[in-house]
Amino acid sequence: MIPPAWLWVPIVLWASLAQTARNAAQRSLVAQAGTLGATLARFLYGIPFAAVWVVLLHAWPGSTAPLPQFHPAYFAWLILGAFGQLAATAFLLAAMKQRNFVIGVAYSKTDALQVALFGSLFLRELPGGPTLVAIGLATAGVVLLSLPQKRVALQGRAWTSAAAWYGLASGAGFALSAVGYRGAALQLPESSAWMSGAWGVLLAQGIQTVLLGGWLAWRAPAALRATVSAWRISTVAGAAGALASIGWFTAFALTTAANVRTLGMVEVVFSYLVSRRLLRERLAATEQGGLALVVVGLLALGLQL
Repeated sequence: MIPPAWLWVPIVLWASLAQTARNAAQRSLVAQAGTLGATLARFLYGIPFAAVWVVLLHAWPGSTAPLPQFHPAYFAWLILGAFGQLAATAFLLAAMKQRNFVIGVAYSKTDALQVALFGSLFLRELPGGPTLVAIGLATAGVVLLSLPQKRVALQGRAWTSAAAWYGLASGAGFALSAVGYRGAALQLPESSAWMSGAWGVLLAQGIQTVLLGGWLAWRAPAALRATVSAWRISTVAGAAGALASIGWFTAFALTTAANVRTLGMVEVVFSYLVSRRLLRERLAATEQGGLALVVVGLLALGLQL
């Protein structure tokens, strides 16, 4: 029996596993619809699955859960999370367009550290010293994994280039997204974590679909048509994305955003297993060191539970 205080741990592990599956599905979709089109598919095709989850929770035998008492503060936090997620994607794309894009990608992986900062500022949830050490180790590992296998010039002004700033902005967007979703969950103290997470996913994905779908309809209608044409793989990506988001949102209702995002780095380990077992890819020495740091960071976090 899992202690209630630890319930968020298996939920985050499930969300990370589902997100790994979603990333695998999106990888093939990006070639057809582009990055923004694949991102839209994640939200658009995930809505029916999120809606089914909401209905199931309300219809569950013996469930007397009323409709959550939504109010302006709740939607303010939720919109912050939705906008943060979209902005993070946009900044990451901008970083990838730069010559030193790999630096931008590496800097975007600092979102766990930025979650700890923003969570302390906006939610008054200050991680303890051991948790910060765990976050630092895991983040350093993910950054190492983000660096290229081949030797390239990564010194000098590359670390202060436009790509680096875009990468930091992307990490900040993801961090604000996590803080926004955590803040939204805290606005519904009368609702269970399951109900809060279910409604959060449904509403957030609706907001993101309208915003990103409207942008693509205006600026890139071909990408929008591609997501419709590739409806089979889009449905798979949407289903996996909805399952992952349900896990993330439920976990945010149970514990701090810093805990969720740090343990969520286990996705890197899952991705490694996929690449080794399915794609037969080999990791360079630097990547092996990065993966080891991630594992040590996650173990350090686990020892505090």
